[in-house]
Amino acid sequence: MNATISVLFFARKSKPNHRGEVPIYMRVTLNGERYDLGTKRFIPIQNWSVEAGKAKGNSEIARSINSFLETLRAKAFDHQRQILVEGKPLTLQEFKNRWQGISSERSRMLMEIFEQHNGQMKSLVNREFSPLTLERYITSKKHTQEFMNWKYKVNDIDIKKLNYEFITDYEFWLKSVRRCDHNTAMKYLSNFKKIVNLCIKNGWLDRDPFVGFKMSKREVERPFLLEGELEKITKKEFNILRIKQVRDVFVFCCYTGLSYADVEKLTRDEITTGIDGEKWIWTKRQKTDTATRVPLLPQALEILNRYSADPQCLNNEKLLPVLSNQKMNTYLKEIADACGITKKMTFHTARHTFATTVTLTNGVPIETVSKMLGHRNLKTTQHYAKILDIKVSNDMTMLKERLQSNMVATNSTIDNKDKS
Repeated sequence: MNATISVLFFARKSKPNHRGEVPIYMRVTLNGERYDLGTKRFIPIQNWSVEAGKAKGNSEIARSINSFLETLRAKAFDHQRQILVEGKPLTLQEFKNRWQGISSERSRMLMEIFEQHNGQMKSLVNREFSPLTLERYITSKKHTQEFMNWKYKVNDIDIKKLNYEFITDYEFWLKSVRRCDHNTAMKYLSNFKKIVNLCIKNGWLDRDPFVGFKMSKREVERPFLLEGELEKITKKEFNILRIKQVRDVFVFCCYTGLSYADVEKLTRDEITTGIDGEKWIWTKRQKTDTATRVPLLPQALEILNRYSADPQCLNNEKLLPVLSNQKMNTYLKEIADACGITKKMTFHTARHTFATTVTLTNGVPIETVSKMLGHRNLKTTQHYAKILDIKVSNDMTMLKERLQSNMVATNSTIDNKDKS
């Protein structure tokens, strides 16, 4: 059975004040140990009941003293209850710390927790997290530390000092000092919120500083290649091997919807025969760990066959010669210039092109496209459908033709009735 404290009050006769009144003390006892503390209340010794441990009588002064002493008793037992609720051992020293307002826990510092989180994530790279995800959190930690230095002139902070003002000032710093656009700022704050949630779940934070803060992102234009632009890139002859390889990997992703991280890790084991007897890609998205199954279109299969005996691919046990994301994007700019394409292109443009020009524009249902892209939510795929003016135009043209045909048929029926 857990030990509990006992509380009693006594008058200390040996320390009378100049009026002859004696101080009242509170004694807390636990497991034979005692803790005596003054109440800052005095009383004439003849008005104190030793047996009852309180002031005698029913005078206003006696009632006031006794009421105060009961408040102290309740406070003592409230500290005991709080210690037990927190699952900590009930010791006299812990009780003393609570009474004196001394925290028995060491301060938990934000950067220390951030570093521990990133260290654990690093050990799980290529199993549960991609290298790019780790890189984002490393950058997020760096930004958070730079913000604290800018705002508070410190390199770290006790997590208990995190509040709503910290979050809004951090947002301002990201947008003004770091010159991040709105969505990029929200991504960094989202990374930071994960650290905050970690503190809350561990019981280190009593309140969420993000309460009331809106994390909504703004819709942005998602660049993609039109059919003619994709054909230009596909048919363009390049003499430099590196650029040719980058073009081939990019076009492959235009016809499969794979992201950079997913095509970079693609192996022969992930090419299988589907239920239709044709070749499919069966893989998992590195970003979301979502299963992705994509039938290989002839254009994509042709590129795979082109590199089936490539020494670089064989040595790395990969299907395609994928460079670093930074190099891929650099070469893509050269490819765009060579093909006369002025829109801003990154490797992710291939994924957008698959969603729009290759699939949705050609009538593939949005649910199917969402499944092939590995989206968890159909709303994510619907962003692509909003920008397809060509698809809207084609659908409306078909509707006009259908309405025109119905109108002709109706008029013909009316003419026949009139003749009869």
